[in-house]
Amino acid sequence: ELYRWSGFQHRKNEVRMLITRKTEFSASHLCRNPELSAEENQRIYGMSANEHGHGHNYVVEVSLEGEPDPVTGMVLDLKELKEILNREVVMPYDHRFLNYEVPPFDRQVPTTENIARDIWRRIERQLCNENHRLHSVRVYESEDLFVDYFGDGSCSA
Repeated sequence: ELYRWSGFQHRKNEVRMLITRKTEFSASHLCRNPELSAEENQRIYGMSANEHGHGHNYVVEVSLEGEPDPVTGMVLDLKELKEILNREVVMPYDHRFLNYEVPPFDRQVPTTENIARDIWRRIERQLCNENHRLHSVRVYESEDLFVDYFGDGSCSA
């Protein structure tokens, strides 16, 4: 008997789990849309529209969903997930001015929402197969501000 859970078909007795890995990076950014006036940018983005930018110590949590492997007992080896996050997120983002050094933010406002979406885009293909899939990307801009992104529901495996 098949059931659906978060876009996966699974059997009645399968155990579906979420695993999460956390990483951090520091980066600066400027929230300003070049198509808007200085006044509109100031009204929409407030202090984040400061032309000199400002920085954050971002925290990223990436969650996968899947069934633990019967041999290893793991949904995915968390060392492998750490390597992917270091290569695809920390190395390109850490100590960078996002607007000038990290595509697509040379053409897109680097809001926390857009950062979460870009991180998903960078890692989704590597974390999607018949055993597990990327469930969510959570990006903390500060202690009390975060965004959860769940992708479009498809798995490109």
